[in-house]
Amino acid sequence: MKIWTTCHCSRFGVKFFLPVILAVMFVIPYQGQAQEDPEEILKAITKIRATIPDNARTAKSLGTEREGNGVVIDSNGHILTIGYLVIEAETIEVSDPAGNVVKAINVGYDQSSGLGLLKTRTSLNVSPMKLGNSSEINVGDPVLVAGYGGVDAVQGATVILRDEFTGYWEYLLEKAIFTTPPHRNYGGAALIGRSGDLMGIGSLLTPVNVESYGLVPCNMFVPIDLIKPILADLILMGRSSRPPRPWLGVYAEEGHGRVFITRVSSHGPAEKAGLKAGDIVLGVNDQDVKGLADFYRKVWGIGVSGVDVPLKILQGTRIKDIIVRSEDHFSYLRIQKE
Repeated sequence: MKIWTTCHCSRFGVKFFLPVILAVMFVIPYQGQAQEDPEEILKAITKIRATIPDNARTAKSLGTEREGNGVVIDSNGHILTIGYLVIEAETIEVSDPAGNVVKAINVGYDQSSGLGLLKTRTSLNVSPMKLGNSSEINVGDPVLVAGYGGVDAVQGATVILRDEFTGYWEYLLEKAIFTTPPHRNYGGAALIGRSGDLMGIGSLLTPVNVESYGLVPCNMFVPIDLIKPILADLILMGRSSRPPRPWLGVYAEEGHGRVFITRVSSHGPAEKAGLKAGDIVLGVNDQDVKGLADFYRKVWGIGVSGVDVPLKILQGTRIKDIIVRSEDHFSYLRIQKE
């Protein structure tokens, strides 16, 4: 399963094919401290296989058989991954470094960051990977991208961008981490800094539009700092305790500053209100919309889920005022209960 999207970048000041060697990353002292054995650090990376029922909301778009990576982050068996691998999963299997397979349960999902949390039913007997400070990651930094499979699944990369990322599925990250060259097994992969700490979780394979270079293939990582304030919530309640954002159920793209609806979620708020694929969003709450990120921010700025969202829509040749009664996306999903 591959997810592609496009990010635009107007600055580029590093040699993005900087070679990074595993031994150098871990053996050279970092801030005066000796590093852990890299092979021990990599044992925290697991393989995840999830089966999703046919009637799941995400079955059509993400498939019913999903596979990727996860990272053990504590001694209780909690594994952090990218949420689209396991959301609405009926069964989840986790493979440890030796190839042993254990069952896992879906503990939590965070819509805002896109991160998911699992827990194995039995111990994996591996040392968890320490959560780092992704705010310390800067453009030009060498990093490691690691999937399941030990040293053979590790790849050196360079951070080419820390910037806003806007997804077509009502998703926005303020300071996503972009690295190149891209790792093929990016879903749920670990982004590891020179300290050996976890700095991000792999989400996408995406071309970045770089001025004077054109499209550069890279991976987008969700910064690890986003999970820290809500980790206890996910473990306790399965979701963040923050008020949920209003969700419309639209998939949208940006072109020439316009926001085009490409499709709407079945039985979602937008479909109920009469929005259709091909509609153009002109405004939100009597304010003009200037691009996809601006569209999301204006919707989220109205209030929390359940609030009415007034939209000005160009539908065919007619301009319409449509009110969408927003919903909580978490409640819309068919999350399997343990």
